[in-house]
Amino acid sequence: MRLIFLLVLIIGIGTAGYAVMLISGEFTAKDSEIHRLNNDLRKARDQVVETTPVVITAQRVGFAHQLIAEDLTLIQWPTAHLPEGVFSSIEDVIGDENAGPRYVKRVLEIGEPLMQAKVTNFGEDIGINTLLDPGTRAFAIRVNVATGVSGFLQPGDEVDIYWSGQSDSKSITRLILEKVKIIAIDQQSSQDSLRPTVARTVTLQVSPSIVANLVQLQNSGSLTLSLRGVEDTTTTGPLEVDTRSIIGNEIIPEVVPDKCYRTVRRGVDVVRTEVPCE
Repeated sequence: MRLIFLLVLIIGIGTAGYAVMLISGEFTAKDSEIHRLNNDLRKARDQVVETTPVVITAQRVGFAHQLIAEDLTLIQWPTAHLPEGVFSSIEDVIGDENAGPRYVKRVLEIGEPLMQAKVTNFGEDIGINTLLDPGTRAFAIRVNVATGVSGFLQPGDEVDIYWSGQSDSKSITRLILEKVKIIAIDQQSSQDSLRPTVARTVTLQVSPSIVANLVQLQNSGSLTLSLRGVEDTTTTGPLEVDTRSIIGNEIIPEVVPDKCYRTVRRGVDVVRTEVPCE
């Protein structure tokens, strides 16, 4: 009898131990699963990017276009990389019914963020003065087919300016300005036109101190423009050439041979005859 009791007790203890082991394994598995889920949640929380609403163009709009609500739409933009001067609502751009219109200062492509520098203030007229950066001035120079890159200049292009004239009794050509922005061709300040036209005047954006220099140089010689590439940021530095430096020859003075003459008087006449020099 005791033997049977001991056997039942041993079997009971073994069964309980096995059950405890199974339950402990289940708890361990649950703890691992909870730990994994916490890690996944923490990674997902770290990947969340804070965003801010930004107004962008819903369609392509040209220079001097009056903005309306249908031209614009909103997207979420990463706050950490927010462009300066953007609008966060379409109402900020269009204004209320008493606000004046806003005009576009340059061509805007689809999906381009709308910034304050790209549009006029409410009711402000669009003109050359709205295209100038602070502290700069507009200056027009005369050009033709040769000096104006055969009419292939467009508003927004950058050019180098060369001056040709007399200096120290010799004809020279000198590079005087680099990376000068064109803001208008004749009376056209729009970038929409793709057809080349031969301009008569090109309006440049320069600093006030440069204006006086250009006036003097234009009156004392001729100015020629050289078109730069869209992504060209190189600078050449001081550059001046003259005809002698290009050809590479010295100017040799002409040697005039001596001439000898014999004078003979015949009555009242005097005859002068060239003879070989001794």
